[in-house]
Amino acid sequence: MYINTSDLLDKNEKVENRKVMVKVEEANMPTAYGDFKIVGFVNKVNGEHHVALVKGELSEDDEVLVRVHSECLTGDAFHSQRCDCGEQLASAMAAIEKEGKGVLLYLRQEGRGIGLINKIRAYKLQQEGMDTEEANLALGFPADMRDYSIGSEMLRSLNVKKVRLMTNNPKKLLGLQTHGIEIVERVPLIMETNLHNEKYFKTKKEKMGHLY
Repeated sequence: MYINTSDLLDKNEKVENRKVMVKVEEANMPTAYGDFKIVGFVNKVNGEHHVALVKGELSEDDEVLVRVHSECLTGDAFHSQRCDCGEQLASAMAAIEKEGKGVLLYLRQEGRGIGLINKIRAYKLQQEGMDTEEANLALGFPADMRDYSIGSEMLRSLNVKKVRLMTNNPKKLLGLQTHGIEIVERVPLIMETNLHNEKYFKTKKEKMGHLY
């Protein structure tokens, strides 16, 4: 069952005092893009695991380059051509490495929060002619169920309060701002379309308000 942790928080409690995410361990991790520190978090409400990849030493006065990336097994690991998630992940890691400092949050919110199996069901509906938003709605879910309160809390735990956010999604900007993160700049992530994801790009822009 999906749980939006925002709904479980005391609305009178100050944002900076909310503690749903627990930082449990960190380690150095060399990657194809450079050396990062991987930091593991556990959501104490539902037990889900999330990670942050951190580059450099972070100060709360820094305007930190950040990517909040929702897990996409099909795109990130299997390089599905139905989306641009894998390309965005690679581009963000390369940008943080070039910057020499930054954070990539990898949130376990597959399929905009509907989970992997339901995402496969959504894929089948897209195969039959629906777009990505229509497929989620047909399965009985909102178009986007992602919870950005957990990402905001992870950033505060990492001493990050001001961010230059790599995103095309205005709802992500609002989601972080609502939970106490100052957005000082939006950094676009422009990916090329292909034969299989042209409709996906069109839906994100025309129905979901994405910016390019």
